[in-house]
Amino acid sequence: MPRSFSMKSCVVFALALSLAAPLYAHHLKKAETSTLPVTTSSSKARELYDKGIADYENLYLERCNEDWRAAVKEDPKLALAWAWIAFNSGNPQEVSDARAKAKALAPQLTPGEQLMVAWISKVQEGDFLGGITAMNDMLEMYPHDKHLLYLAGNWLMGENGNDQAQRFMEKALVIDKNYPAALNDLAYVDARNRKFDKAFAAMDRYVALLPKEPNPQDSYGELLRMSGNFEGALTHYRAALKIDPDFVSSQLGLGDTNALMGNQEQARAEYDKAIRFAHTEADRLTYGMQRAMTFVREGNFAEADKNLQEIAETAHAKEQDLQEAQALRQMAEYQADDSAALKHLKLAEESLSHRSTISTSDRDEEMSRILRIRAVRAARAGNQTIADQALHQLEVLANGSRNRVIQSSYHGAAGALLMDQKKYEDAIAHLEEDQDNPFTMELLVQAYYQTFQPDKLHDVEVRLRGTNVPTMEQALVVPAARARRPTS
Repeated sequence: MPRSFSMKSCVVFALALSLAAPLYAHHLKKAETSTLPVTTSSSKARELYDKGIADYENLYLERCNEDWRAAVKEDPKLALAWAWIAFNSGNPQEVSDARAKAKALAPQLTPGEQLMVAWISKVQEGDFLGGITAMNDMLEMYPHDKHLLYLAGNWLMGENGNDQAQRFMEKALVIDKNYPAALNDLAYVDARNRKFDKAFAAMDRYVALLPKEPNPQDSYGELLRMSGNFEGALTHYRAALKIDPDFVSSQLGLGDTNALMGNQEQARAEYDKAIRFAHTEADRLTYGMQRAMTFVREGNFAEADKNLQEIAETAHAKEQDLQEAQALRQMAEYQADDSAALKHLKLAEESLSHRSTISTSDRDEEMSRILRIRAVRAARAGNQTIADQALHQLEVLANGSRNRVIQSSYHGAAGALLMDQKKYEDAIAHLEEDQDNPFTMELLVQAYYQTFQPDKLHDVEVRLRGTNVPTMEQALVVPAARARRPTS
């Protein structure tokens, strides 16, 4: 598995390109060592920090947190461990506290370590440009540190920066051609680009390199599922659980795969196991949302409402504001009545401001998703004022960030509103910047039809019908698209 993550259109496009622009533009002096130093007075703390990085690369996403927590107990001044707790924890208060500690310790660190802390903290605080600059400067200082290349590339994948992530992974593999973590992520990039033969070849190497680790089997399962080979996916998820029964990602994978296969009752049974063995409260709530989605796939919207409302209330009580907002936003997505959808979206927005602990980046990304749906639903309800207000708010968010999630939300909403106005060419310019979203792909099919572009229409229609990701958007769009025109 991976780590599971206006300005005018011409300006947005320029910024998107700049994120993937050639690196090392600042011509910083290369460091005297080939790898980033870790400032600590404790050999035990350093050992635990390194173990955390290794566990992170092998996708033990809570065990690595435990390593870093143990490291800062050994040495409370180990700033990089605090930074990675902030980066990876699912507890908003812990994230906020750890980030503050890392920043306070930063002046005592080497220049490279300061850049790592700045990358993580600036991104979380909403300074996306500053964070990316710090990340690129860090990589310029240590161009031969494969772990840094992986960490940066893996983060970019969560931000939809696949092209740049691919370059980072390829650089890491030049340094070490058998670097498992880079092989894993490179396979995901290929799979996202639907180059499945290349992805599976990388997976074969990954499995051979780490035969006793569960994540290679888990990743293989996910990529097979993306390709439509559901039975193969189930086989690999079970193999991962045989290696490590506590590798909950694979238990979730069994639920997700059964849901995509149409086996909703079996999917709920698998999700129940994942929920029971979840390592964190945030994961437990997220798995619950996946379970609730099975009722949407069955058309049982009343039961989906009941489940998602309970998740939102639990998230509120557990001070998990992001998950509360996500549950309410997902409720809005499938409502037949636009006014009901808009009410859920208002509650979702309010959830994001209950406490100050949620990071700015998480808040802004989720807010962009809420605004996207609000703009589309308000326009559909005939309330152009609210639709225009939501789009303007999205434009302001996009103006202030290179975050590709926010950019995608803006382009998806702008393109949808232009489609309503039958401005097909203008709509296409936006929609093509958000081609992974099933709602957008569905609109692109219509837009290409209206503008007499049959080749592009065919390509996007094939991609739409071949989309096998366990998301609400897939559940609401793809099965219906396949029913209209079955996959050949």
